[in-house]
Amino acid sequence: MTGISDFQLKVLALLQEDARIKPELMATMLDVAVEEVKDAIAALEQDNVIVKYATIVNWSKMHDEKVTALIEVQITPERGRGFDRIAESIYLYPEVKSLYLMSGAYDLQVEIEGKSLKEVASFVSNKLSTIEAVLSTKTYFILKKYKQDGIIFEEHESDHRMMVSP
Repeated sequence: MTGISDFQLKVLALLQEDARIKPELMATMLDVAVEEVKDAIAALEQDNVIVKYATIVNWSKMHDEKVTALIEVQITPERGRGFDRIAESIYLYPEVKSLYLMSGAYDLQVEIEGKSLKEVASFVSNKLSTIEAVLSTKTYFILKKYKQDGIIFEEHESDHRMMVSP
């Protein structure tokens, strides 16, 4: 795919907001034929622009909560391949939910999920830190999610403060 058209960008924006939106509704919203929307979605899926349709779950509402941790990883890049091979050896673990190359004080940020703190700690000590290129790790456990992917999990009150004029 050489580039994404303005129409495809509009389709992507609608799908990102609600992955369950029907092509018929999108066609009405965009004032085009339904087939145009279906063709755009098919092309975006084929070109791997759309890679997955996902549901955002507020796990704190469930009884079987998951433990999520963010891990900062400092590594020694590999000659000729940089960070890619090391990143691949990390993202292939099923516990790894996300992996990012970062600028700043550390090189990679790993997001993992586990059933318990002990399971996450075991992953860090037995799998992640044993990779030869890994110099150090810092693990941060997520205690509570307030907002994820633009979705606010907490019910919030409106601001009831009085307006003060100078």
